Amino acid sequence: MANYGTIPTSSSPGSSTKLEYISRAKERIKAGLGTRQQWKVMFNFRSFNFPGTLSDALARVRKNIAYFTMNYAIVVLIILFLSLLWHPVSLIVFIVMGVAWVFLYFLRDEPLAVLGRTIDDRVVMIVLGVLTIFFLLLTHVTWNVLVSLLVGVVVVLIHGVTRKTDDLFLDEETTGLMSSTHAAGAGDGAGPSS
Repeated sequence: MANYGTIPTSSSPGSSTKLEYISRAKERIKAGLGTRQQWKVMFNFRSFNFPGTLSDALARVRKNIAYFTMNYAIVVLIILFLSLLWHPVSLIVFIVMGVAWVFLYFLRDEPLAVLGRTIDDRVVMIVLGVLTIFFLLLTHVTWNVLVSLLVGVVVVLIHGVTRKTDDLFLDEETTGLMSSTHAAGAGDGAGPSS
């Protein structure tokens, strides 16, 4: 009777760890998608023109890639997904590998340990990337994957070159790409072609 009036916090200890994992997963997904910029900013048609010089074009590409990284990744993945629609086995492999990426790379809070050894995140990323490409190639969609990745890269480069960067503000500490172009980026807003 000493516990009368208390509210139990969970029905079993195992369910609370599952709920914690799910809530952490939701937070990480929201944080990852939080780095995505608004699509209306990305496709603001008043912010498009052609750069004046090759150095302006390269500076724009660097800054746009740093600013729209998550958006560009989503665009490339959508193009790859669409290219696999007519190959159901490849699409299943793509989805399974996507789930593997989510659980083994994006949603992990702790370093991955195999046989008592800690595996570096870069090694996990490389292994998952190689396995994804290998399994997709086994499904005989080599040309689909290569062409869709090439189309994705071309779309990203076209957007990166033609999207002006004078209205994009990046924090130097959050992007490694901007540290070498900070001096060049300071002059981006000076000219009308930026």
